[in-house]
Amino acid sequence: MELLTLDQIYTAASRLSAVVRQTPVIASRMLSHHTGEQVWLKCENLQLTGSFKTRGAYNRIANLSAEERARGVVAASAGNHAQGVAWAATQLGIASTVFMPITVPLPKLAATKAYGAQVHLIGDTVDDALVAAREYSERHDAVFIHPFDHADVVAGQATVGLEILEQIPDVATIVVPTGGGGLLAGIATAAHFLAPHVQVIGVQAANAAAWPASLAAGHPVRLESMSTMADGIAVALPGAIPFAHVHAFGTSIQTVSEEALSRALLLCMERVKLIVEPAGAAAVAALLTRAPELGLHGPVCAVLSGGNIDPLVLTHVITHGLRAAGRYLAVEVTIPDRPGGLSRLLDVLSASGASVLDVVHSRTARKLALDEVEVRLTLETRGQAHREEVLAALAGAGFVVSVEDN
Repeated sequence: MELLTLDQIYTAASRLSAVVRQTPVIASRMLSHHTGEQVWLKCENLQLTGSFKTRGAYNRIANLSAEERARGVVAASAGNHAQGVAWAATQLGIASTVFMPITVPLPKLAATKAYGAQVHLIGDTVDDALVAAREYSERHDAVFIHPFDHADVVAGQATVGLEILEQIPDVATIVVPTGGGGLLAGIATAAHFLAPHVQVIGVQAANAAAWPASLAAGHPVRLESMSTMADGIAVALPGAIPFAHVHAFGTSIQTVSEEALSRALLLCMERVKLIVEPAGAAAVAALLTRAPELGLHGPVCAVLSGGNIDPLVLTHVITHGLRAAGRYLAVEVTIPDRPGGLSRLLDVLSASGASVLDVVHSRTARKLALDEVEVRLTLETRGQAHREEVLAALAGAGFVVSVEDN
């Protein structure tokens, strides 16, 4: 398989320069302190349509012949690629049809329609939507626009790498959220030609990590199942074209937990003042929780690949992140069923400095004795150390406590 040339990347950059944004890089003092290296964030969440996907989609569609454009384009996506294709096709005056999983967040669905695509919902995963999109392409002779497995798409995503190398000339490590591999392959290719000393690291959600086994096998290997909040990088099978580039350039892969993803999203909101979707926060999650394993050399650039997130999902992820950061504690406490029992419990919590968000008082749990009551409390704490202090204070006061981890 032929690999991209530098000329192809420069051609994509020239084509995109008039239609996409050069997104900013922002220094992160907190991550710099945490990792011991200067850390910059490349804000593709501020790109048109809210993610880097616009680059690859536009470059691919703009390369179509007049005859291909007349047939229209079709795509499949959980959201970001769908929006990129819809926007790019409309900009170029081309009809677009997009297949999305039925679980797609409503804001992504609404945005894709607003950009001009005809949308069909089918299946539970992007892979289901991909099958439907390919069938539609064959039936209607529409041009299929793959979200990552095409040289023009990879070349478009490679322009993120060009911008990073221009904006941070001394960058030594680039950390990239990774699903099908288009963005990772593009950045790795740009770095290979222009700054071969730069270390490029892909990051996957541990519950949807197809790349480690694929790289070990020497070819793309399909995952049997996936379960992650980071739907934008939940891809069961790496693309053949991205795989060839990643494999050729010795790019490494790390994985992060769901807790790390939620903590990273929360950090981006609180410390950087940016809304980032879970997939888009994967690189930050790696810096936050896996820095020693990354073997970092600074300066470091973490790509924030997208910012399209359902507000309802955002609320859930924030709660998850607060709990993972030790700032949100849910407990069950058994107390004597007599006057003053609940008051004594609340006095201990007050003295410990915990803020009580809600209380549920129950006498009906099966495990309770006749003279006992179960109290469920949601507490706000100031971090892991304070969380442990609160639990120690409850235990020291003689209360039987069960921590709810989920």
